[in-house]
Amino acid sequence: MIGKTLNYHKADGLIFGIYPGGWLDSFVDKAIPDTPQEINKALNTLQLPDYPFVVRGYVGFEDGAQSLIETPSNMIQYTCNGRKLGLTLCYRSKTGDLDGWKDFICKTIQAYGHHLAKIQLTEEPNNPDPNTGGDGSSPNIYQAIVEGVCTAKEEIDRLNLDCMVGFNAVISFNPLDVFWKTLADAGTSTFLQSLDYVGLDFFPDVFVPLPLTPDGTPFSMEDAVTVVLEQFRNGNLHEGKIPFDVPIHITENGWPTNPARSEERQAEILETTVETIYRKRAELNITHYEYFDLRDANSSESGLQFGLLHDDYTPKPAFDTFCRLIQKFGNSHGTTTSNFSLQNQYQDVSG
Repeated sequence: MIGKTLNYHKADGLIFGIYPGGWLDSFVDKAIPDTPQEINKALNTLQLPDYPFVVRGYVGFEDGAQSLIETPSNMIQYTCNGRKLGLTLCYRSKTGDLDGWKDFICKTIQAYGHHLAKIQLTEEPNNPDPNTGGDGSSPNIYQAIVEGVCTAKEEIDRLNLDCMVGFNAVISFNPLDVFWKTLADAGTSTFLQSLDYVGLDFFPDVFVPLPLTPDGTPFSMEDAVTVVLEQFRNGNLHEGKIPFDVPIHITENGWPTNPARSEERQAEILETTVETIYRKRAELNITHYEYFDLRDANSSESGLQFGLLHDDYTPKPAFDTFCRLIQKFGNSHGTTTSNFSLQNQYQDVSG
């Protein structure tokens, strides 16, 4: 058992995490139920001793403060060995019910309490498609972000909880996209003072193929990840008037397997992605990386299978890769005062 409080805000290396369930891009009714004992076993393997590890979960708001979704179910059962929740509150109001939304935020914080490492208000608010996880088509989405962050921070302070508050988004390269400018106009000084992080969901070479270079060849994964990270910090967040001292958390990232996508390639993609994020972390103020997701929902299906494990919890090569990356790029002490410098030890990656 962990004998001390772990620092989830910042460490010498990256702070890692994962969504511990399974996701299927089709035939959701064929998803195999979770086995909590196997999930905790896998999380124990990934987590280093005395090291912070984020368990990502989701709850959903619909009008009237109803809980639309909760996944994984009974997620507190995975917060052993010092693990804490990175809890996303999805905003799926059909009427723009901000009073109900704020009441839902407070009740959710009260329910999860000290199990929370951080709380995220809205899921992909600049993605208008609810079928792919976006809250952007819900009315009053900008107010849901701004007032939601302020409400959450006030409730966390009232309860004297050590919990970060943020929101997340997907990358945008569209010069006509008004999301970030509109958010900047809607933001307040209280909002910026309450904001502890901004999350980024990105899945290069998954839903959209890698772009082509001027000579017609695809970007390398390293170049694609670099371009996304730099655009998010220097383009999107700058336009949104989010200060540099507000860190970026990679809140969802993954590369799925299926008959056309090999498990070996998944491991290669994961390694390149995390190495690139680690190398850019100081320049762009990136502190957290959370993979999506732990296991296949049903490995017999031909759709996208993001899991590091098969549905029977046997590992794909990427699971061992993720274990090694956590050891290599994490801070095993989970504090900000360690003299151990991974940047010096791994000059081949960070230099």
